[in-house]
Amino acid sequence: MRWRDLSIVAFDTETTGLHPENGDRIIEFAGIEFKLGPDGSVVKMIPHHHLFNPEMPIPKEASDVSGIRDEDVARAPVFQQHADAIHRLLANAVTVAHNYPFDQRFLSYEFDRVGLKWPFPPAEVDTVDLSRAFFPDARSHKLGELAARLEIPLVGAHRATNDAEACGRAFLELVRRNQVPDDLAGMLDWAGAVGHPPETGHLGKGKDGSIIFLEGEHKGEPVDAHPDSLMWMTCARVFEGGSWRSRYPEGVSAWIERWLRSRASGRGFGTGSSKGFGPHEWGIDPPLSAT
Repeated sequence: MRWRDLSIVAFDTETTGLHPENGDRIIEFAGIEFKLGPDGSVVKMIPHHHLFNPEMPIPKEASDVSGIRDEDVARAPVFQQHADAIHRLLANAVTVAHNYPFDQRFLSYEFDRVGLKWPFPPAEVDTVDLSRAFFPDARSHKLGELAARLEIPLVGAHRATNDAEACGRAFLELVRRNQVPDDLAGMLDWAGAVGHPPETGHLGKGKDGSIIFLEGEHKGEPVDAHPDSLMWMTCARVFEGGSWRSRYPEGVSAWIERWLRSRASGRGFGTGSSKGFGPHEWGIDPPLSAT
């Protein structure tokens, strides 16, 4: 499959706080859909933007960062009214975000509230990971600084639409500079990104779209309920022909390692992870010590 034939959607969220598990909500979502020409250049951008009433007061710290205040969302719809549209937008796209785990975690909680699962798109590309890979000596990997290094304008940072566009353009500029393979698997390898698991009969998509175990004691259960079992799969060995070998194919282990780095690294959580309430940190830059 050629990844350039898929929709490319860079997205960003603004939220009331750092902890969706404690009730924090999304107040703004933006997804920029990029259409590419035969030479890989952007020929069209389609913006998808929504403000949401979070059904709770927006803390001053959050408003100071995003500029979004209670009065701005008082008459806005709740997330449920646009949940299906956002889900469809992400479901079959090459999705791109700066510090992907944070936004993915918030969206997953919002989807759960309305009976939807995270859509598990065919590619989940994190431009923080790309920044660290291609600019390893940089002191900061904030989106604004990545954009500056790539000569991409970013005006009005900390609003979802502006950040999403800059994030998408940063991805495409790094692609252009590095002659990334056309096939989806090659691009995922280049980006160190999460995609669908390889079709080896061990992991796959369930009926509700979630990634599940296809065998073993957790057969039929979602993998995110058993990250310890996933970790075991990367280490499991069998003794055959007088020597030890990996129990699972290399592609399965590689997918698991990427998934665990994205979902279970702690970068999607608040305290001690990737986001603070400082105006130069919100939604932009995980600290260099985060993994």
